[in-house]
Parts: sequence; C-alpha cells; structure tokens
Amino acid sequence: MAARPRERTREGVLMSDAAVEGASPPAAVPTPAGEVLRIGNCSGFYGDRFAAMREMLTGGPLDVLTGDYLAELTMLILGRDRMKDASLGYAKTFVRQLEQCLALALERGVRIVTNAGGLNPAGLAQRIREVAAAAGLEVRVAHVEGDDLLPRAAELGLGAPLTANAYLGAWGIAECLTAGADVVVTGRVTDASLVVGPAAAHFGWGRADFDALAGAVVAGHVIECGTQATGGNFAFFTEVADLGRPGFPIAELRPDGSSVITKHPGSGGTVTVDTVAAQLMYEIQGARYAGPDVTTRLDSVHLTRQGPDRVLISGVTGEAPPPRLKVSLNTLGGFRNEMTFVLTGLDIEAKAQLAQRQLESELPARPAELEWTLSRLDRPDADTEERASALLRCVARDPDPKVVGRKFSNTAVELALGSYPGCTLTSPPGDGSPYGVFTAGYVDAAEVPHTAVLPDGSRIPIAPAAATLELAEVAEPALPQPLPPGPTRRAPLGAIALARSGDKGGNANIGVWVRTDEQWRWLVHALTVDEVRVLLPEAAKLPITRHVLPELRALNFVIEGLLGQGVAYNARFDPQAKGLGEWLRSRHVDVPTGLLGTGRERS
Repeated sequence: MAARPRERTREGVLMSDAAVEGASPPAAVPTPAGEVLRIGNCSGFYGDRFAAMREMLTGGPLDVLTGDYLAELTMLILGRDRMKDASLGYAKTFVRQLEQCLALALERGVRIVTNAGGLNPAGLAQRIREVAAAAGLEVRVAHVEGDDLLPRAAELGLGAPLTANAYLGAWGIAECLTAGADVVVTGRVTDASLVVGPAAAHFGWGRADFDALAGAVVAGHVIECGTQATGGNFAFFTEVADLGRPGFPIAELRPDGSSVITKHPGSGGTVTVDTVAAQLMYEIQGARYAGPDVTTRLDSVHLTRQGPDRVLISGVTGEAPPPRLKVSLNTLGGFRNEMTFVLTGLDIEAKAQLAQRQLESELPARPAELEWTLSRLDRPDADTEERASALLRCVARDPDPKVVGRKFSNTAVELALGSYPGCTLTSPPGDGSPYGVFTAGYVDAAEVPHTAVLPDGSRIPIAPAAATLELAEVAEPALPQPLPPGPTRRAPLGAIALARSGDKGGNANIGVWVRTDEQWRWLVHALTVDEVRVLLPEAAKLPITRHVLPELRALNFVIEGLLGQGVAYNARFDPQAKGLGEWLRSRHVDVPTGLLGTGRERS
C-alpha cells in the first residue's frame, strides 16, 4: 500500500506537493468504456422509493440494476407473511415495480439482480414469469436458493426459529448471469453480493481473486443502502445543495475491483468522499469485514475525489473468507404493548412515580417484562404546553397476548381521572402485537446447499470456498502523534466530526470520522472507549469495542446489547440506532480552538 500523503483536502483528494501549493491535482487515468461495468441500485430496504426503479432505468446508461429489500426486521415480516400464505415470503412491492419497468429494462439491456426473493425466491421467480407473460414479454429468469435452513434448524443446532437463513455469496448470482439470465432473484445473500456477482461474471474473476472481490464488496456495501451514499442521512446535510430527492447511487466497477461511485446526471443529492465514507461506516464491525466469498480489509480502503459526484474507491485488499456462514435467525419472542403518559409542568419525577405505582398495582396480571422510560423533554418556564411536557412510556412484554392486550392498556386509561394532575395519554387502548427476536447463528459453509437455478431450470450446485481463514481481530495500528497541548473550547463533537450509526441484531455501531489530518490527530486520542461511556450514559455499563481505521480517519465503536434483542424487540426510543451517531455528535467536548472555526461548528 502506498505511503500515506502528508495532507489531504477535506474532500479527501490525494494531494501532491504541487497541489498543496495551489496547482491543479493530476487528472485521473481514464478507464476505457468497455472495461467498466455500471451497476446501479434502486432500493435500500423493503419500503424504499417506489419510483426509483424507473428513475434509474431512464436516468442514464446502466448494465445492471440491483435492489436490496432485506434486513433483519424484513425477514421477520416475510416470515409472518409466509405463515399466513405459503406462496408468499417475498417482497411484493418489487413485483409491482417490475410490472411497470420490466419492458423498459429489457429494451435497454439492463439486467436486474435482487434479493427480493426473501424466503421464497422460487415463488418470486415464477411470479416474474407470470408478469412477463401477461405483458407479452420474453424474459429469462433465474434464481438462487439454498439459504433457507429452517427445515434443518434443529439438526444444525439453530433451535426452533421462525426463519433461519444463511448469508450466501455471489457465485450463484454469477452462474445465473453467465447462463444469460435477464433477472436474477435471490433469497438471503449478503447485500454486497448483488454487486459482486455481476462483477465476477463480467470480468471473469476466480474464487481466489480476493483483492478484486474485496473491492467489489466495498462498492456493493456503498450502494446497497441507496441514497445514503448520495447525501441521505448525512451528518453535514446542510452542505448538500439538492437533497429534496437524492438520486440513487451507481458503482462503475473496473477489472481490478476498483470502482467509481457516482449517480445519474441531473439527479438530486451529491456524491463526495464524505458521503461515501458515511456509508462505508454503516453497520460494520472491525477492520475485517467478513463475507462468504472474501474477507474485506476495510483498513485498506482508499477514497479519492475524481470530480463532481465521482469518488474512486481503490487499494482494497481481501483475504480468504471464514469457514462458517452467518445465519439470520428470527424467533417470535412473545407479545408487546405500550402506553405513553404525558406529564406536564411541575413535579415531573413525582408524577412519573405515581403513574408507575398506580398502573403496576392495578394490573390484573403482571407481564413478564414491564419497562418504564421517562423522557425529560420538558423545560422550565416553557412558552408552550408541549415544551412543558415529558413522556413516560411503559412497554409490556409477555408470552401470553391476553396479559399485554386490552387488560393492560385499559388499565392505563382507567387512571386518567384519578392519577397525577393533567393526566393524559398519547393513544387509546389497543391490543398487543407479536414481536420478534433476532440472533445470529453460524454453520459450516459445506452444510448450506447453495444452488443456482438457471433460466432453463438446470440446477447448478455452488461449492463453498475452498480456501478459508478463521476471522481474527486486526491489531490496533500505530497512532499519529497527539496534538501539542494548547487552548481548547467546549463545543459539540459534531462541530468537526461526522458520524453514521446503525444496528446489527442487539448491537449498535457508531462510525466517527474527520476531514483533516490535524483533526484526526486529536480525535484518535480524544475519543476513547471511556470517553464514549461518558458521552453516552445509556452505554456506560455495556461492552464497547473501538476499531481504528486511519486510512479513512475514522473510528468505529461497537456497543453490545444496546438494542436488546434486535429491532423488533424495540428496546429503546431509537430501536435501530439510526440517531445514535447524531446524539454523540451533539455532546460537548473540549476541542482544540485551532480546529474550530475553519470547518463545521454548531451551537
């Protein structure tokens, strides 16, 4: 890997000595058009912008269009769909999108690769054929299966879940595309596999081309969450001139696995080094990003601005994948209900204690879990009633739906005229609802029957990786020298730092990064695990691991157990930790005054 440059601009462009002095940076070496595979994305989750498929097909040239519809919570939703109707279990919105856009994709020669098959990829493949037949279109549909381990869950030591799906890799997709498929449907594959598969098929990569595969994994990780790569959910969002309707991202893959992230001309949003870095930091763990085909070294990723809305990803290295595949397990945990009391004015704590004591003493049956949260949103001498009010939330969970049903919520409402002054609630009484619990399992890759079902119905088994390597943590790299002592000022961390956070089961991650080498010298020494515990009291007693990614001037913190048993468990106000990074950025720390005033500073 090349030596680290002495300084970079805030956009991350590698600067030569002449460029630092004000000269123009050297032009990027062009890549012949035939050596670029343009892969776009039109969905980052089940429920994303419905019009995005048409927008991507009409906005400019593409070779492949991908759509990511699956998440941990989505698998639970699809599992419940399948319980009601065995023919379902796939993303139904994808079918409606294809009804409008299949002819357009065929006309433009754009292949579609999607994990919308969910728990029933064969069923979705058949539904696509029906859509094509109704429209008088000839389409070659293939699908990938084998991820569904539910029938063998007990045998594989996975318990008795509602869903059990192994994360497959890219080679089944590649096999389908090589066989001429126009549309490839998968179940639970890794999100990045939707990009890696087309790239491997197009460029003829082998199973041991780890660096190229790792480069494609990074490109796939960047575009799989849609507009999060083009300014959506971006910490410095006020810098994005046109965020009204951001365009979806495109990865221009090259034969060596490097890529350029961009978007269609004229679409909203922006693509910069920071918007790409933001997505890179989303829902990751350590410097090794494990997958079924390759383990990607995130500490090798290099980002370079190539021009407006163009960011080069290069230098990515890969290693052999681990011998076991991760399995997404969703289990019905029981039933939940919640009621929220509004507490206004004086004596908020005493009012909360009274409401809690009354409700718990009046419940006909105590739920297995009763969780109280007081959100002090009130302020003294408030100029509106809303600003004078706090929220007291009570969440009840129990295996018996009757215990957390109307008996629970009716009891809360019955307190209205005999409790604290001003007693009111945010909702009427209602029934409880089932909730899920997500856990991750692991099985030997050889136990998973990864299979490509080609357009002609042929079934091609996909062998597991021949070369594997047990996953291990990367030793913390050498840190830069800290800044010399000097004056500081109390300011929000977000005055200079960006962040992106997300969920992985019950764990949360927060990626934090800065734009200049001087800021990095401060951040890497100031933002320790102990400091995060102080800044985020909710995490103070939980295990926290810090990972250092100097090439991105970034730190990633993994907080274990913050989200309870996953998003469906709904353990906290922000069950997917989407705002956790913004909370951290809002906390005040002592920042060297020399780092303030030239970048971002907010009150």
